[in-house]
Amino acid sequence: MQFDTWTKALAELPVDCVAVGVQDDGELTPEAKALDQRCGEKLSRLVKRGDFTGKAGETWLVTDVAGLSAERVLLVGLGAKPSSPGVTRKAWRRSVTAAISSATRTRVTSLALALPRPAAKTLSDERLGRAVAELTGHTLYRVNDLKTGKKPRAHALTRVVVAAQAKGAQATAKGFAQGAALANGAALMRNLANLPGNVCTPTYLGKTAEGLARTHKSLKVKVLGLAEIKREKMGCFLAVTQGSEEPPRFIVIEHKPARAQGKNNGAPVVLVGKGITFDTGGISLKDPPTMDEMKFDMSGAACVIGTMNAVADLNLPIHVVGLVAACENMPDGRAIKPGDIVTSAHGLTVEILNTDAEGRLILCDALNYARRFKPDVVIDMATLTGAIVVALGVHHTGVFSNSDALARELVDCGLAADDRAWHMPLTEEYGEQLKSNFADMANVAGRDGGSITAAAFLGKFTQGLTWAHLDIAGTAYQGGGAKGSTGRPSAMLLEYLLRRATAR
Repeated sequence: MQFDTWTKALAELPVDCVAVGVQDDGELTPEAKALDQRCGEKLSRLVKRGDFTGKAGETWLVTDVAGLSAERVLLVGLGAKPSSPGVTRKAWRRSVTAAISSATRTRVTSLALALPRPAAKTLSDERLGRAVAELTGHTLYRVNDLKTGKKPRAHALTRVVVAAQAKGAQATAKGFAQGAALANGAALMRNLANLPGNVCTPTYLGKTAEGLARTHKSLKVKVLGLAEIKREKMGCFLAVTQGSEEPPRFIVIEHKPARAQGKNNGAPVVLVGKGITFDTGGISLKDPPTMDEMKFDMSGAACVIGTMNAVADLNLPIHVVGLVAACENMPDGRAIKPGDIVTSAHGLTVEILNTDAEGRLILCDALNYARRFKPDVVIDMATLTGAIVVALGVHHTGVFSNSDALARELVDCGLAADDRAWHMPLTEEYGEQLKSNFADMANVAGRDGGSITAAAFLGKFTQGLTWAHLDIAGTAYQGGGAKGSTGRPSAMLLEYLLRRATAR
C-alpha cells in the first residue's frame, strides 16, 4: 500500500475517489463544500433530497462528478456536529475506517481522505499518518481462512492520500512508515493467532521466528528445543508441556542495533509472550463450549513476534528482545496433576493446584530467562485469566506492574495509540494468598481477585526487575460470530517502543 500527502486544492487531486464528510444535519464540511462548488452543487442537492443522512459511519458513493480530477466523491457520515472544535479521535477513526471499507467494495485504486480531523493537540501530524496507515491495514485485513470455496475478489485499493497542510506533510509521511510497520506486525500477529492449533504449533512459531531473521538483518533468532529447555532447568515450563505429543519451543528474537540508544547504556526492553498454542486445561479440563477459542491462547506469543517484526521494519535504534515460551497444555497420561510440585528455573517450588493455570507456569521460567539480558524493562503479555474479562470486559487490557511509573506510561501509551489499558492493583496481600503447605507457593489462590493473584504469582519471579504484565485475555481476540484475533496490544507496545527510541 502506498501512502501520500496532498497539500494543494482537492479538486485538482488526481485520484479515483475523494472522501469528504457530512454531518447528520446535512451540513457539508468545508472540504465537501469546496468540491460541491466545483461540481455544480451535485453533493448538496443529493443531501437535500434526503438520500444521504450523514449518520455516523454511513457512506454514499457519488459517481461521474464534473469539474474534479477525481471521478468519484465518497460522502462519509460524521454523525452529530461536535460541541467543541474538532471531532473526537473515536469519531475520526470511525469515519476513516468507513471510507476505506467502502472503497474496497468498488474498483477504486486510489482514495483521498479529506475528513475533518481532531485537534492537533490530540492527533499530531505524525500520529495522523500513523493512524491512517494503521487503520488502512486493519480494515483491509482478511482472515487467513482455510476454506476450499472460491475466494472473494480482492480489493483494488493500492494508494491512500491524506489531505494535509504543507508544514505537516513531512511529519505525516514519517507517521505513514510507523503505521505501516504497525499494521504489518499486527497482521502477522492476527495470522498466527487465527490459525488452528494443528497448524500453528510450537514448531510453527519457531519457524516463523526464524523466517523473520532471514527477512530482517537486524534480527537474530535462537530456537531452543526440548533438550535445551531441560538444560535451562525450566521445570515449570516442562511440567506444562509434558502431557503433549507436540515438542515445546523456547524462542529468542533479538534486535540490537550497532549503536543502541536508550536508558542504562542501551539496556534492552524484553518482551515476553505466552505461547500456549492450544489449551485444553490439562487434567483440570475446560468445559467444551468455546474451547475451540483456546487456539488464541498463544496471542501473547503472536504479539511478541509481530511487534519484533515492526521493530525490525522501522529499524528502531533501541535494543529489544522478544522471548516466547511455546507449548500445548494437554490431558495425557503423562500430564501434570493437581497436587504435583515442580521446580522453576528460578529455584522456587510450585504446587500445582489447577493445571488450567498453566500460562503463569511457562511465563515464570521465561521471565527468569530474561534476566541474562540485564534488561532495563521487562513486559510480558498473556491471555492469562478469564478474571480480567470479568473485571474489564473486552475494552481495556489489564496492566499490572511493580513500578507505578511504568504502569502509568503503558496506560498513557494505550490512550495515545487508541489501544486502551487500565492500571490494576498489585499489592503484597495478593501474593500472600498463594501460600502452600507443601511448596514455596501455589499456582492459584481461588476466584477472588483471580487476575491479580495470577500477576502476583509472576511478580514473585521479577524481584530486582522493572516489570509489567499485560493480561490481554479480553482484548487480544473476539469470540462468537466475529471470532478472530484483534491484533491488540500491538499498537500500545509500538507506541511505548517509539517513545523510547525518540527519548533523549
